[in-house]
Amino acid sequence: MADALWTFDELMQAVPFAVDDGAPDKAITGFSIDTRSLKPGEVFVALNDQRDGHEFVTAAFKAGASVAVVAQDYERKPGDGALLQCGLDDYRDMNPQLNRETDSDPLCALQWIGDTARSRLSSAARVIAVTGSAGKTGTKEMLRACLARLGKVHASEKSYNNHWGVPLTLANMPRDTQYGVFEIGMNHAGEIANLVQWVQPHAAIITTVEAVHLEHFANVEAIADAKAEIFQGLVKGGAAMIKRDSPHYDRLRARAEAHGARVISFGLTNSADVYAESFKIHEDGSEITARIGDKKVCYRLAMPGRHIAENSLAVVAALDAVGAGLEKALAALADLAPPGGRGLRTRLSVANGEVLLIDESYNANPASMRAALETMASVGRDKFPRRIVVLGDMLELGPEAAYLHKGLTEAVVEAGTDKVFACGPHMKGLYDALPIAIKGHYAETAAALQSELLAAIRVGDVVMLKASNGTKLGPLVEAIKKHFS
Repeated sequence: MADALWTFDELMQAVPFAVDDGAPDKAITGFSIDTRSLKPGEVFVALNDQRDGHEFVTAAFKAGASVAVVAQDYERKPGDGALLQCGLDDYRDMNPQLNRETDSDPLCALQWIGDTARSRLSSAARVIAVTGSAGKTGTKEMLRACLARLGKVHASEKSYNNHWGVPLTLANMPRDTQYGVFEIGMNHAGEIANLVQWVQPHAAIITTVEAVHLEHFANVEAIADAKAEIFQGLVKGGAAMIKRDSPHYDRLRARAEAHGARVISFGLTNSADVYAESFKIHEDGSEITARIGDKKVCYRLAMPGRHIAENSLAVVAALDAVGAGLEKALAALADLAPPGGRGLRTRLSVANGEVLLIDESYNANPASMRAALETMASVGRDKFPRRIVVLGDMLELGPEAAYLHKGLTEAVVEAGTDKVFACGPHMKGLYDALPIAIKGHYAETAAALQSELLAAIRVGDVVMLKASNGTKLGPLVEAIKKHFS
């Protein structure tokens, strides 16, 4: 088992409320919660999420699982291999934090394994955590790319930033990792505090605080307090990166200092500790000269947008805080394209020219909507003279949803938008408020927009799609690609 990520004995020691039923016949190479993507050798953790993972244990072994982490009352089926059966009853009194109703036994086992994985790292390893109302995944990917130039990096996959995503990322972390990068999300107070205690970062970034998840919070100040929970998990002497021109800067700074963090502000303004001494924005990226105290570093971003440039300065601050070589690390940003659904640009060939597709379909809130519209507006009209935007509902905005959607009207117009296609009950308020000349089509669902949208697109168009993932604009993106392939 020379290539093993874990030994079975290590797993048993990591989960003191587990008993074994059989031993694995192959090396343990990782952890998975989904049999559709499980690779041979991985441990299958039977979480009770959208479906009860115990229904798929036998399928996991058929796919090559080495072990399955299951609840104590799981009954072995024909075809099952080694089981790690977990029962928390004897441990709940000693660990009050496990009393939450959402803590299934396999989930808690995964959390304990993740905690052990963090403790296996060398004292020289450095860990960075990222949260924020927008820009978490992009910032995490910038850090991953930069740190990969310097050593062995382990980072969250996709947006694995919740109660199972963070411990799953930790559990999959090799013990010889030199840099760990973790995305931490939330939609309720207390979630980040719980997650960051396992991550124990040396540096923590809050990208921005915006009106997101308002259905679960009284106001934006409460959201700021919830984001500030990330500072509770910082190791002693850790650094807190906070956006300097955020209206919540003083509030966040106070929370960070209360936990003994050294605060490093970032932003395009020269009042920040890490700021852009010069900033040139181009259609396909930006050129930045950043100032960090008496140090200066120049780098190029392959991702366009003022908000991306701002977040890159948080990356600079975090890299410097953990002692990373800036010039070598930041060179990676010149080649880093946006992730799918988060600003990825695709040029589609059509008769006599091209269509530029901007895929922002994965997530949306009022701030990121404005940022995306501003970035789209920077595309030159010499080659792409017409701008089409497809907007879907922004979710989890609570009672302010109608107001916040309609409030985007000015941003849509200022971006020079030529046609708007909209879907979702909240986005109808925006669509109704638009000038008649730029109204393209409204439908209740994204799927119902497809025929009208495809018929409207022509050579020389920029087509940007943005909404919360639950609005399901992703299939519409694929339909556009297929139509013009």
